[in-house]
Amino acid sequence: MIAGGALLLGITLWDAFETMVLSRRVSRGTRLTTLFYRLSWPSWRAIARRLPRGNRRENFLMVYGPLWLLLVIALWAVSMVVAFGLMQWGAGSRMASPDGSNNFLTTLYMSGTTLFTLGLGDVVPHSAMGRLFTVLESGIGLGFLALVIGYLPVLSQAFSRREAAIALLDARAGSPPTALEILRRHTGENGDDALVELLRDWEKWAAELLESHVSFPVLAFYRSQHDNQSWVSAMTSVLDASALLLAVVDTQCRRQARLTFAMARHAVADMVLVLDRKAAAPDPDRLPPADLVRLREALAEAKIPLRPVAEAGPRLAELRAMYEPKVFALAALLEMPLPPWIPFASRREDRVAHF
Repeated sequence: MIAGGALLLGITLWDAFETMVLSRRVSRGTRLTTLFYRLSWPSWRAIARRLPRGNRRENFLMVYGPLWLLLVIALWAVSMVVAFGLMQWGAGSRMASPDGSNNFLTTLYMSGTTLFTLGLGDVVPHSAMGRLFTVLESGIGLGFLALVIGYLPVLSQAFSRREAAIALLDARAGSPPTALEILRRHTGENGDDALVELLRDWEKWAAELLESHVSFPVLAFYRSQHDNQSWVSAMTSVLDASALLLAVVDTQCRRQARLTFAMARHAVADMVLVLDRKAAAPDPDRLPPADLVRLREALAEAKIPLRPVAEAGPRLAELRAMYEPKVFALAALLEMPLPPWIPFASRREDRVAHF
């Protein structure tokens, strides 16, 4: 039992270290957190799909990320209590309890009070090995609680930074955000300068998302405040706009568009790997030929200079193939719809603050 308890303790501590401390993608698939995610998310998503689209479904999906995190922390704690209980029981530790009981449940109780540093003292070990395990468990418990307390604010700050940029995009790209609106709202005097600044900000945003969401993948399941916003749709609309600037629009913003496109595509590619998804072509096509004609007409109506169709069409298709299968895979997994290329004519934007 000592070996089994030590093995369970080692697996739990290493899993907690990889999740909360290690700032690097973990490619190993056999982990407590990974197994818990693979068992819980498909069921949660299946229940959500039975709910009608709208606030009710979004509110249900919104709970998963924070709840998953709390349940994983609880799973680690229970695993450590059981691990030390097995080690105490296997070492033959003699427990002194008020009622004189000395069974495995009593040992688990003593292990739990020790891990959470309660120090009640009503059940104590009388053997040297038992006391050694008690001191070790109390030290690990104190460190574990401190780690959790420090871990949660880091997640909250990363989520807040992500959502602040998404909220700011609403006035610059519409709601939901679209590539056409990004370009139309950055025309006129100083439009190119404003567009370059926007793309530069989103290049940094994509880099920050790459760093935070690869280190803490649970953030991918944290949803935005409004139903028509998500980090996947925001990233996709910026990629769409960058692709238009590189292929269709005759502009001076091409250099920054290229940098933003590269960074954002890198971010979505790594997130596909982190969440263990396979890229898949969007079905149906997000921009069929008829919509592409409408898109060019809308850009021309906004007096945005365009490249010839023969030159722009193949280049745009090439760029889309570099990221659309990846964002489609993320959208399908996370139940976050991809934005259209052209705004919905009947969609009223949510420009009213909610209190």
